[in-house]
Amino acid sequence: MRSNRPVTAILCAATLALTAGACGPGDGEAGGDAKPTVAASLPGQDGIKIPDQLKDKLKEHGIDLEKWKGGEWKNWKREDWLREAGDYINPVIEGLWDPDRMRDAEQPQRPAVDPDAGKDQGVTDPVPAPVAAKQATPPYHTSVPAAGKVFFDGPEGSMVCSATVVKDPAHPGKSNMVWTAGHCVHAGKAGGWYRNIAFVPSYNNAGKQAAQLKGAPRDQVAPFGVWWSDWAQTSDQWIAGGGPTGGAGAPYDFAVLHVMPEKGSTKSLEETVGSALPVEFNAQAVQKVGSVTATGYPAAAPFDGQRAFQCTDRPGRLSLNTSDPVMYRIGCTMTGGSSGGGWVSAGSDGKPALVSNTSIGPAKAGWLAGPRLGPEAKGIFDAVSRKFK
Repeated sequence: MRSNRPVTAILCAATLALTAGACGPGDGEAGGDAKPTVAASLPGQDGIKIPDQLKDKLKEHGIDLEKWKGGEWKNWKREDWLREAGDYINPVIEGLWDPDRMRDAEQPQRPAVDPDAGKDQGVTDPVPAPVAAKQATPPYHTSVPAAGKVFFDGPEGSMVCSATVVKDPAHPGKSNMVWTAGHCVHAGKAGGWYRNIAFVPSYNNAGKQAAQLKGAPRDQVAPFGVWWSDWAQTSDQWIAGGGPTGGAGAPYDFAVLHVMPEKGSTKSLEETVGSALPVEFNAQAVQKVGSVTATGYPAAAPFDGQRAFQCTDRPGRLSLNTSDPVMYRIGCTMTGGSSGGGWVSAGSDGKPALVSNTSIGPAKAGWLAGPRLGPEAKGIFDAVSRKFK
């Protein structure tokens, strides 16, 4: 359902440890920068501030901050599923994502598409042959240092996606930005923002199987900590039309998170993991790209969701309709849970760059498709970067 006013596709939360999240929408068009909000002290919490704008939103929805952190976030009644950007709440709840909860999180319903979708619309290349996913070489901090997992809660329970640490031009060498899929933060047309969104870089760094992780300490599954989303942004197109079937919204299925450590740290995410990828918004035409490598943590059978896998293939074109941008498509057997994982290829300077992310695939795994990053994606990326300049 479309709003009567333009939905500025910004998910924002000025995170308050253990208590409140905060957010304030921008007034511009999609991809525009958000205006700063005026902050006021939270009663009883010296030194902790939340925007007045969010306090009013919380009152409007009848949300009590203490009850929220105590478990009220589990309430998913329709009127409590906050849909628009300015309504989002993502407070840090320290210790919520413990090793067992992370291990048991399920893959979300990755948007599926009919294998014949797009056959007569726009430009679509033949279906690629399946490429068997191969496990990334552990330790992941060495082989895929920018990769990790996104954890979040939805009405069906705890869920997971994949994501990539990306460079922030406003903070060279000190980025706190993460790239993932829009459907990993927002349910699209039929729902709203997910909750308790957090990123874990180099999850299960040693590449152990699920059975080996039972009872594992947190620093084994999250060696570089848990990073909560204190600001994020996805596309208006995904919010207005995205859905779990048919590929609706898929060409705009991307999101950028800004994160902060669950526990205080003077180092940025990029400094902590020692890596971040640039994002390429001026990639070559699909047919001119030599190859891309998709990385993710597939969680649906036959995978267990605990290990990172990769597929490398030359991309083809997938057009879902004539009005939307053509998507990249590669052969790959990764399943749900790999959504949001970065696609890496040579950028315009010849160096590795993120050029897409996993978005959709058929019900029977055999290929993946991801959005080709253009002006909409760049607008979102730039807005998040400027917010924390």
